[in-house]
Amino acid sequence: MNVAVQAKAPAAAPLIRTRQIDIGYAGLVALKGVSLQIAKGEIVTVIGPNGSGKSTLIKALLGLIEPQGGSIERAPGLTIGYVPQNLAIDANLPMTVARFLSLPVRHSAGTTAAMLERVGVPGAQSKQMADLSGGQFQRVLLARALLANPQILILDEPTQGLDQPGIAAFYKLIEEVRKERGCAVLMVSHDLHVVMRATDRVICLNGHVCCEGAPDAVLEAPEYRALFGDGTRGAFALYQHHHDHSHDQGEGHGHDHGHQHAHYHDHDHDNDHAG
Repeated sequence: MNVAVQAKAPAAAPLIRTRQIDIGYAGLVALKGVSLQIAKGEIVTVIGPNGSGKSTLIKALLGLIEPQGGSIERAPGLTIGYVPQNLAIDANLPMTVARFLSLPVRHSAGTTAAMLERVGVPGAQSKQMADLSGGQFQRVLLARALLANPQILILDEPTQGLDQPGIAAFYKLIEEVRKERGCAVLMVSHDLHVVMRATDRVICLNGHVCCEGAPDAVLEAPEYRALFGDGTRGAFALYQHHHDHSHDQGEGHGHDHGHQHAHYHDHDHDNDHAG
């Protein structure tokens, strides 16, 4: 009797992947042998102490730094929306929100207004960028990133200077954006409070990938404990997810939300880290 066997569909290629990248500055090692990948629709948070190479990693993913070793692969035509941790704008330089959002690509007034409303700052077009509060400023930066219709949204410590309610509200907005648009999200932070319940995967970085996996698994990883100690457990749990990863995103997202294990990378910590 012939039995028909249905072939398993191949996993979708990641949007971006690094393979064993090495980056250094002036003889100091910033990143060593870092491999990671981001799939369509997933939220990944990179955590690590100061000087662990988080900002260096972001610059490499954006194409601003070329690794000395390894490679970075991007999906053809990949569009990236970027929200920096800070952006200095001269208070003496007149710059309305509408003008800022038109750089470098001009959008219709209706499109701009709709996006500002979506990110929670309706009617802000005529306001001066220098007059915005910290929370408003970050939401305008998010609006600018989203106007590019990105396949992946990269946020480099975007909640610096915000109070706790502002942080929670901002990351709730990020979760909603992911669900609405299906874009991948890579968030970077040294603050464990941003490892929110929506995060699918956490990557713990300290010049190299110490461990990675679901948030609750990383919390128990020896490498994580060695870096942050047990005292951070309560802060981490504020955003630790307790759902089954059923984000109802359909097939083809190229990642399995059911993974609960952490991968440990036992590397030598006795090297100098920059970035």
